[in-house]
Amino acid sequence: MTESMWPAPLATSPVHGTIGIAGSKSIANRALLLAALANGSSTLTGLPLAARDINLMMTALRSLGIRFEVDVTNRAVHVFPGPLRGPADIDCGLAGTVMRFLPPVAALAEGDIRFDGDPRARERPMAAAILALGDLGVQLSTDNEPRLPFRIHATGSVSGGSVTVDASSSSQFVSAFLLPGCYFEQGIRIHHRGAPVPSLPHIEMTCRMLQQQGITVTADTEDPTDANWSIAPGTIAPRDRHIEPDISNSLPFAAASLISGGKVELLGWPQAGLQPVSIVRELLSELGGDSVQTDAGLTVRGTGEINGIDRDLSDLGELVPTVVALCALANGPSRLSGIGHISGHETDRLSALANELNRIGGDVSVTSDGLEIHPKPLHGGEWHTYNDHRMATAGAIIGLRVPGIGVENIATTGKTFPEFPELWQKLVSDSNLVV
Repeated sequence: MTESMWPAPLATSPVHGTIGIAGSKSIANRALLLAALANGSSTLTGLPLAARDINLMMTALRSLGIRFEVDVTNRAVHVFPGPLRGPADIDCGLAGTVMRFLPPVAALAEGDIRFDGDPRARERPMAAAILALGDLGVQLSTDNEPRLPFRIHATGSVSGGSVTVDASSSSQFVSAFLLPGCYFEQGIRIHHRGAPVPSLPHIEMTCRMLQQQGITVTADTEDPTDANWSIAPGTIAPRDRHIEPDISNSLPFAAASLISGGKVELLGWPQAGLQPVSIVRELLSELGGDSVQTDAGLTVRGTGEINGIDRDLSDLGELVPTVVALCALANGPSRLSGIGHISGHETDRLSALANELNRIGGDVSVTSDGLEIHPKPLHGGEWHTYNDHRMATAGAIIGLRVPGIGVENIATTGKTFPEFPELWQKLVSDSNLVV
């Protein structure tokens, strides 16, 4: 194993622990944007301040004229809105919430605003946002095809009105126009036409957060191939908000209990939050786990036996790498569908998961919209991450049961969860970890 490989710890006995997870990146970046657009100051607490995606969003908003006061000790940010202004250069990194959410916001500023990011970011789908902005009268220029890098020539206003967006590659394209839509002169009416919109709970998250800040959103999503959302002109009210723990970052720890036959308590797990918590608990049950909600959080118990599943995961795309790792260790085959869109995530996650599992003896094939997994005995080896934080945690999960797994670039977990390697190591080595 080379020095660049992180030796994934092997669970030789059931793992037990109590884990506190920082706030959801998806909620936090929406909350930062809404606070920046509000008509007064707000305080946000529970943010994962060390996460790269959060820092990218805050840096971008600062470049547009928003002021922050950061309280690291209490994981809090005080947000002071101001007139949006350019010129600015915005580094999106590899963050979908930055590259997709910020362009419609930046169009409300004045001046030239350039967007670029990591090399992989230039490959991620952006055409839906860029074309829709053009349809709304926003002046843009691109270096090539409608992807990063591009430049918005902002004039301080957006006419708004009706726009058609093909959001079949990412629900973020809908949220991107909903978040600032009340500040468009005619509001916004979004019509999705195309293959079913994935990750609808993330659009519902956006709608609920807007409603909590005084904006009424009308939605018709009965047909996910022909869905509509609308917002009238209005003003976003300030709101102090605590960011609930990130269930995507919590799930690998729940997976550890299922694989090892242990018990893990996830502190702060919301009983009814902005994230699809009930769906995730149903999924854990299908996989063979048992979960109990308490006032303190969610306690997950496993038996060491994982069930194969046949499941549409279109609403839970961000959880797929964790689920795939569990299914690769299951007692029977699995078919995961409705997740073709994750080929456009931080990496082509379908191909990456299949490649890495097959490299260590697995039998995984990519289908038209997902994966088929036939569990086989796995052996140690290198697990490549493709600079994708979810691929890194998937490798760590496999390493709980398979000796000799070396995870390449474990530091990529810093995108949303810099503390992951240390917490994971402690969970496996400490018989009763409390963090």
